[in-house]
Amino acid sequence: MKIALIAHDKKKEDLIQITQKYEAILNQHELFATGTTGTKIMERTKLSIHCFKSGPLGGDQQIGAKVSEGEMDMIIFLRDPLTAQPHEPDVNALIRLSDVYEVPLATNKSTAILLFKELQNLAEN
Repeated sequence: MKIALIAHDKKKEDLIQITQKYEAILNQHELFATGTTGTKIMERTKLSIHCFKSGPLGGDQQIGAKVSEGEMDMIIFLRDPLTAQPHEPDVNALIRLSDVYEVPLATNKSTAILLFKELQNLAEN
């Protein structure tokens, strides 16, 4: 599967912790991320991640393009709903695209864990 990993600044640590916990299963998939998020995850795990630009510089749009081309299977986007984001239209567009193309999208830690557990279950069966 092709999996995108994105996190707003206040949620990056949460995503890093989740990816550390599920590193073995994520290592079996093709990973993509926005620039800063991907770099931080790679610094703290052994995961190989293709990094796009930082979210505010177009990384969310780059991932959205992959979704619209049928080249993304899952998105983990830990959003910070309490902080205004300068690229909020890009965030909303990515969420809309995931709905249009029926790509599973987790926007919080609990849902991300459920998706990763399902990947783990699929791998074990």
